[in-house]
Amino acid sequence: MRKYETMFIVNPDLEDDATEEIVEKITDTIDENKGEISNIDKWGTKNLAYELDDHKAGYYTVVNFEGESETIDELERAYRLDDNILRFIILRDEQ
Repeated sequence: MRKYETMFIVNPDLEDDATEEIVEKITDTIDENKGEISNIDKWGTKNLAYELDDHKAGYYTVVNFEGESETIDELERAYRLDDNILRFIILRDEQ
């Protein structure tokens, strides 16, 4: 398994429970698709460098995990299906 890091930005207008539900959904997607989460870092709401879909801020979360290519494929699919995720990135950790 390879190491990865993903960061995603959630709509800041959501209630805390709804935001937490999205974070859980993403972590569950990793777990259910042969992934192992090593760290979840919730940065909270931060200002964006530029507006995304008329939002000036977003709720940032960073997840470090190990996974297979199918883990990445399913994670990307989950990101694209959720309209409350403004942006996401998945990076392979070279360490």
